[in-house]
Amino acid sequence: MLDVMSRLSALHRPRLLVRTARIGTSTYSRKRDLGRILGYGTLPRPAAAILRLMDLEHDINQHRLIGDAGYALTRHIEVLTALIAEADCLATQSVATEVAKLGKKNGAVAPTATAPALSP
Repeated sequence: MLDVMSRLSALHRPRLLVRTARIGTSTYSRKRDLGRILGYGTLPRPAAAILRLMDLEHDINQHRLIGDAGYALTRHIEVLTALIAEADCLATQSVATEVAKLGKKNGAVAPTATAPALSP
């Protein structure tokens, strides 16, 4: 996972492109959007999805850099949006894993999420 995160931190894209993609993460749906971007079927785990998205984004960025007429800004933004959202998902999972490990190490039981009780 560190390799994935270090590769992500090494990415440098135009500020406006990244800002637009970050805004898009508010409406990102993993099942809907990742399935459409990577192809339908079973969805990969976040780390595997990030690697596939990075390869796809690299190809799209090469088209942007050479000024290719086939470059689609909207496609670039949707791939970057998925990349950012998947990276957030991976970071959240790794933090949760570390908290659970820390709790077990200290003898505490990690809290479990429960649905709120509904009153009639």
